[in-house]
Amino acid sequence: MKVEIWSDVVCPWCYIGKRRFEDALSKFEGADDVEVEWRSFELDPNAPRELEGKLDEILAKKYRATPQQARAMMQRVVDASKQEGIDVDFDIARSGNTLDAHRLIHFAATKGLADAMKERLMRGYFCEGLLPSDREALVRLGVEVGLEEAEVNEALSGDAYTQDVRADEVAARQLGVTGVPFFVIDGKYGVSGAQPADVLLQVLEQSHREASEALASDAAACGVDGGEGP
Repeated sequence: MKVEIWSDVVCPWCYIGKRRFEDALSKFEGADDVEVEWRSFELDPNAPRELEGKLDEILAKKYRATPQQARAMMQRVVDASKQEGIDVDFDIARSGNTLDAHRLIHFAATKGLADAMKERLMRGYFCEGLLPSDREALVRLGVEVGLEEAEVNEALSGDAYTQDVRADEVAARQLGVTGVPFFVIDGKYGVSGAQPADVLLQVLEQSHREASEALASDAAACGVDGGEGP
């Protein structure tokens, strides 16, 4: 079973959704057969290297809300995050362009470290004040999860994996994805938003059940020569 997850490293509900998916996966009997692929989605592809101003001001401008309303939105995220064991600190958050962070995740995927890289980048942004466009910080976090420093530097020095990021975003548009996180299970079921773990578990179980039933049906079929299939 393959699960594709579109998200951004500066999306708080993506971090919460990651935790809830992990919770669902821990309760899923077929977890060992699940392949997770992290897909790129930039909330603001045109964002500068670093956005100026405090986060509540940035959110107020983006959503045409008052600073008070923006702070209420942020508190809602903080409260939801705590329930998932995440200590979000918006007071130190530094938001900016996330292209390089996504490129780094794609590079990490070639080493089997995409999930670890995704987790480290999210923790860095939400809990440690990491600027997602800071090349030096990205290299440091890449090394922390097990990547070679020279290889990370090389991957980020040019435009490697940029096309992979863009391909993910094209695929998202084709699927009609307008918000993240967005989960696609076995290419059949789409789940939008940071749904509760129980909801994600139900979808995993349903997809697994249907795949098992299809396999059983194939096993009982006849081959083209009239004999029983394998």
